[in-house]
Amino acid sequence: MPSSSPRSITIVGAGLAGAQTAAGLRAHGFAGRLTVLGAEGVPPYDRPPLSKELLTRTEPLWISDDLGVDLSVLADDVRLDDPATRLTVTRENVATTVASSDTIVSDAVVLACGAQPVLPPGWEAASVLHTYRDAEALRAAIGPGVRVVVVGAGWIGAEVAGVAAGAGAEVTVVEAGASPLERQLGGTVGAHLAPWFAAAGVRLVTGVPVEKVSDDGVRTAAGEHFAADLVLAAVGARPASDWLRGSLPLDARGGLRVNRAGRFLGLSTPSDPAGRLHADALNRVWAVGDIATRDHPVFGPVPGGHWSAALHDPEQTARALLGVDERPADAEEVRARLGLAPLRSQAPYVFSRQLGHDLALFGVPSPFEEVAFRGDPAGGERWAAFYVEHRMHRNPPPTGQGHHVARVRAVLLADSPREVGQVRKLMNRPEPLVVDLDKVVDPSVRLRDAVV
Repeated sequence: MPSSSPRSITIVGAGLAGAQTAAGLRAHGFAGRLTVLGAEGVPPYDRPPLSKELLTRTEPLWISDDLGVDLSVLADDVRLDDPATRLTVTRENVATTVASSDTIVSDAVVLACGAQPVLPPGWEAASVLHTYRDAEALRAAIGPGVRVVVVGAGWIGAEVAGVAAGAGAEVTVVEAGASPLERQLGGTVGAHLAPWFAAAGVRLVTGVPVEKVSDDGVRTAAGEHFAADLVLAAVGARPASDWLRGSLPLDARGGLRVNRAGRFLGLSTPSDPAGRLHADALNRVWAVGDIATRDHPVFGPVPGGHWSAALHDPEQTARALLGVDERPADAEEVRARLGLAPLRSQAPYVFSRQLGHDLALFGVPSPFEEVAFRGDPAGGERWAAFYVEHRMHRNPPPTGQGHHVARVRAVLLADSPREVGQVRKLMNRPEPLVVDLDKVVDPSVRLRDAVV
């Protein structure tokens, strides 16, 4: 924690996370100089509608209209088209160099620089979807009879595929994994999503890595060619952190490991040229959103990329940076022994509207967890998947009725809007969710009655 309240703060990133950080700082009394640096040249906007409402929302969903957060009012210096290019952190201050060659010196920096889509070498002919300009280009290209090949059946790939097919395009999705969303949800659940593609008029090809992308389509590692008028690469995103290399030690995905409050932990590897920072320097560096791998009291280190993290985490970081909360990074057990009230925590949350279906994911799924289904995924009705830990030494003993009991790591709701609020409350608690498995898989039993 800083020994004194900062008099100047620089926020690197003018997206949702950056805007929420500015709002949180001002709401909790920061009266010093606030600088916000952006890279797109436009005010903050929400990114989920870019894919989910690609053809129906032709203008960005501005954060100022949606959440009432206006950077021009909150910040003293807003540079929406002057991105940061270098960061120098010392025990005395933080110096941020920007593209215009100017250097901004402040007492602390909050890194909210977002993510960038992954585009493998040689795939320059492919389009991507990350900014509103990307959405404009796709919107202009998609139409009846247009041959669209989407590489990747993840969140973005599935959403755009459904939208394009609904507009009359001939859509093929080529996925290297064995099932859609296999990397995000695991193969067991992903296999139940595969029939959605054909039902929406989309051809799905799985287990086929793409080797080459050209102007006329893609070629797989097996030599098969899929002709296309438009190729969309939707194979993931990574933190937009290349400009920090050599300045701060990054983790394997290019992110920054931060504690529960969002303060940078300074972890590095022997091969990292950035080395280690002095403790006084660490107190000046904070991170939120896509770039932050943040400690969570229930789920452990959670990589950025969740929309909910950009929406909610800046509030807690602003309070910690200004010293509003006492010991904000401590575990709840420690805080309780000190007589401190619990801090609000949010489970990672992802929502998706794809191929005529709605998905809501709470928590952090893992391929090493077992999956218990509530309802029948093959029946076409609403259902849920509970990812439960199968390590017996971590699970409580059976109930008095002899029912199996397990900790829940994640819950996926499919076409179940009425249960979203209830599951959100259960997963947002500061302690793990423990359920009676025999009850939770029975749709006739209320979810709250399955909680142990």
